[in-house]
Amino acid sequence: MPEMDEIKSLIETQGKAFEAFKATLEEAKKHDALTDEKLSKIEKDLDAAVEAKSKIEAALTAERKEREDLELRLSRKGSASDDKSAIELKQLNTVLAAEAAKKGVSFAPLNAAEGDAYRKGFSTYLRKGEKVIGADESKAMSVGGDPDGGYFVTPDVGGRIVTKVFESSPIRQIADVMSIGSDKLEGMEDRDEADAGWVAEKGTRADTGTPQVGKWSIEAFEMYAQPKATQKLLDDASVDIESWLAGKLADKFARTEASAFVVGNGAGKPTGFTAYATAADSGSGVDWGKIGYVVSGKNGDFADANPADKLFDLVGLLRDQYLGNARFVTRRAVITKIRKFKDGQGQYLWAPGLAAGQPEQILSYPVTRAEDMPALATGSFSLSFGDFRQGYQIVDRLGVRTLRDPYTAKPYVVFYSIKRVGGGVIDFDAIKHLKFAA
Repeated sequence: MPEMDEIKSLIETQGKAFEAFKATLEEAKKHDALTDEKLSKIEKDLDAAVEAKSKIEAALTAERKEREDLELRLSRKGSASDDKSAIELKQLNTVLAAEAAKKGVSFAPLNAAEGDAYRKGFSTYLRKGEKVIGADESKAMSVGGDPDGGYFVTPDVGGRIVTKVFESSPIRQIADVMSIGSDKLEGMEDRDEADAGWVAEKGTRADTGTPQVGKWSIEAFEMYAQPKATQKLLDDASVDIESWLAGKLADKFARTEASAFVVGNGAGKPTGFTAYATAADSGSGVDWGKIGYVVSGKNGDFADANPADKLFDLVGLLRDQYLGNARFVTRRAVITKIRKFKDGQGQYLWAPGLAAGQPEQILSYPVTRAEDMPALATGSFSLSFGDFRQGYQIVDRLGVRTLRDPYTAKPYVVFYSIKRVGGGVIDFDAIKHLKFAA
C-alpha cells in the first residue's frame, strides 16, 4: 500500500531527525548561534514528520472504523458490490427512520430501487434545486423533508463527513463517540461504594450504607457551515458534487468542533475538557465536577530547576484504573520544550513513534497533538493527561441537513448545512491538568 510505504519513510525520517536532534542539542549548550539555528531546523523537520505520520495513520484508522461499523450493521451476503449497496441502504434507512420517529410519523424502509432514487434525487437537488426533482425521486426523499421545505436528510454525504472529520479532529480519535437519534445522551454515574464491616458470629448486624447514583446528560448542539460554488461548477457533470460538498463541510465542522471539545464554554456548544472548574490535587482527588491539577512551578512555563519532575507528578495523580489507556494531550509548543527534558539516567522523556501505528510518546505514554489546547500563559492548562475514552463523551445526532440557496450570493449557490454534536466530561477522575503557574 502507498500509505504504508510513506509511513515507513516517515519513520526513517523521524529516527534520523531525532538522532540529529540529540547530537545537536549537546552542541547547542555552547550557545553557538549557528548550532541553535541548526537545532531549530531539525525540530521543524521532526515535527513535520511526526505530524504527517499521525495524519496518515488517522486517515487509515478512520477508513477502517467506517468499514467495521458498516459491516457490523449488516451481515455480509452476495458480491462485494452487492454488499456495499446493501450496507449503504441499511445506513440510509437507519437515518430516515430516526428522522421519521422524531416527527412522529410512520416509516416503511426503502427498498433498493427507492434507495437509488433517493440518492439520485439528492444529487439532482444539489445541482439543480428542488423544482427539477422527478416524482419518484421526490417521493423517495419526502420522508426526510421538514414540513417547512428545503431540508433533506443526507446520509451518504453524512457518512463521508464523519470519516473526514475523524481524521482531522484529534479529540474524536481518543474520546468515546456515540451516535444518537434524540437531542441528548444520558447516563448514570456511580461514585459511591456499598459499606461493609466485620462482625462476630453472633454479633448484631446493623444496616450498612447504600451507594448513591447520579445522572449525566450531554446535549447535541447545532453546528453549521455554508460552503458555496458557482452554478457553472455544479452544471459540470464531471464534478462529484457530493464529494466536494463533503470535503468542504468536513473541514469546517472538524475545525469548529475540535476547538469546542477542548475549550468550549458549553453555551450553545460542547463543553471542552479544559473549561471545567479545577482544583489543586495533592493526589487524593478533588470534588466531583472539578478536574484536578498540579502546577508547573513557573508562570507560563516549566520550572527552571528539574522541570520534568512535574510531568511525573501529573502522571502520579491518575488512578491505576485509568493508566492503561492514558495519554498526554498538548500543543506543539509544549512538546518542543519537553523534547529537551531528560530523566535521572540521562534518557530523553520524549520519543518519536518508530513503528507503524505507534504515536510519539512522553514518559512512554502516547501523545495527541491538539493545537486548540490553550497557549502557554500564566495559569494556562496547556497540557492534560488521562484516559479520555473514559473521561470525555462525544455525541453525534444522526444525519446532516442541507439547504440549497441559489439566491443570496449570486452567481454562487450556497449550501447551508447543519450537524448536531455535543461533548462533555463524564468521569472527572479520568483527566488531570498541568497548570503553568508558580
